[in-house]
Amino acid sequence: MKTFGRRLASPWYRSVVAVVAGAVPVLAFPAPALWWCAGVALVPWILLARNAPTGRRAAFDGWCGGFGFMFAMHHWLLPHLHVFTFVIAALLGALWAPWGWLVRRLLGGTPSRGRVVAALVVLPSGWLVIELIRSWHALGGPWGVLGASQWQVGAALRLASVGGVWLVSLLLVAVNVAVAVLVVVRAARLPALAALVAVAAAGSAAWVWSPRPQTGERVRIAVVQPGVIAGPASADRRFDRQEQFTRRLAGRDVDLVVWGESSVGFDLGDRPDLAGRLAALSRGTGADLLVNVDARRSDRPGIFKSSVLVGPEGLTGDRYDKMRLVPFGEYIPARSLLGWATSVGRAAGEDRRRGAEQVVMETDGGLRVGPMVCFETAFPDMSRSLAEDGAGVLLAQSSTSTFQRSWAPEQHASIAALRAAETGRPMVHATLTGVSAVYGPDGRRVGPWLGTDASGTHVYEVTPAHGTTPYVRFGDWVPLTAPVVVAGWCVVEALRVRRRRDRSPRAPRARTAHGSPARPGR
Repeated sequence: MKTFGRRLASPWYRSVVAVVAGAVPVLAFPAPALWWCAGVALVPWILLARNAPTGRRAAFDGWCGGFGFMFAMHHWLLPHLHVFTFVIAALLGALWAPWGWLVRRLLGGTPSRGRVVAALVVLPSGWLVIELIRSWHALGGPWGVLGASQWQVGAALRLASVGGVWLVSLLLVAVNVAVAVLVVVRAARLPALAALVAVAAAGSAAWVWSPRPQTGERVRIAVVQPGVIAGPASADRRFDRQEQFTRRLAGRDVDLVVWGESSVGFDLGDRPDLAGRLAALSRGTGADLLVNVDARRSDRPGIFKSSVLVGPEGLTGDRYDKMRLVPFGEYIPARSLLGWATSVGRAAGEDRRRGAEQVVMETDGGLRVGPMVCFETAFPDMSRSLAEDGAGVLLAQSSTSTFQRSWAPEQHASIAALRAAETGRPMVHATLTGVSAVYGPDGRRVGPWLGTDASGTHVYEVTPAHGTTPYVRFGDWVPLTAPVVVAGWCVVEALRVRRRRDRSPRAPRARTAHGSPARPGR
């Protein structure tokens, strides 16, 4: 330990340790999915920043840890964005620099019980402010929010129905801070133990008193996953395979068939032959089809990604154009400045166009569904809005074929569990190449996952839900409270510092060789 402590005196060694410490929490997410380690994963990072020799060094430890967290969470982008992956991780990692400084300010040295109590409230709030800032879609959106690591934990899903994934993040950071205090600040163990008890009580209260979703009659929704299809005429061959798979659903009493993102590579207004084939599939299966068109539109300029509902008579007119696009994958922010990204990776050569509003669709059988496309499932406000607008089932159409054999497909599929629990609505996550998954209105998994090595169809029985969860009713009250807490602490701390300065005795002004206090020399 002494040798390790001496090595930490080296700025380079310390920076490497901070990067590794910041990467540790990613192990709680899929694919490792060591969800149980999330309660202690931040402890090494907290202890490192706490022991920083200066506030500036603590801020740098925060930045390095943030870089490690962002890079580990998005490392699967490396084959496609190359060096730009490091740039993105470094820019987003800088958000944790103030958090590192806060850790040292509140827990450095031998903190009093008052400082420990403040740390148990302010540090989780500070973390949440960071998650709130990086949730802006232009900064990559809320991918890798700490609370999302608990997607398979029943108590965490119940908490999400009360305060969204944000509440889960807040309590996880509070647990980490409490554990760090128990490890190194013996004199303040009582507040730390009280914090752990409070977290357990919050989880228990959510489990007991949070209202359960009200469900209706079961419906049967089929997911069509064609698998990886690449090479010449891939759009035609993909359509043919999905058509073949969908025909097999005839006679299986299906209410809705869902194809993945970019499942149709042609504008259906320009290709009435394809629209006719889809209508024939609807008649043959006795169910509407929700497909996803990724093409240049014939009725307006630009390329759109659109969820399109097809019934037995053809296009129903229900269409949702994707609103939140993937930075660099579907558009390049500030293209005039960052357009060079296309020369070092597979960034978007042309910006996709955005839709204007979300849409709730109604099938021929009266099922009200709320579609989202790929990246949009990471945003809690989008699923919440669809639930408010009356969607009984949430649908996600996705394609992670670019990131096969990485952690991305499982990470993406797991997010849907949080969206289901938050809104009290079942959610269907349908992909082209896996992982496809379905979750009930409580966030619990329904049926098997269709992995990245699977192709075919699977029919899931889900129960459409109605009613309102606390999260849908009250919205993002947790992340909006966090900045108030941090700002309040900053004001109190500033007043304390000013009061301390006012109380300290001032030294008398020294006489100079060329003057006096009343008439100083020049």
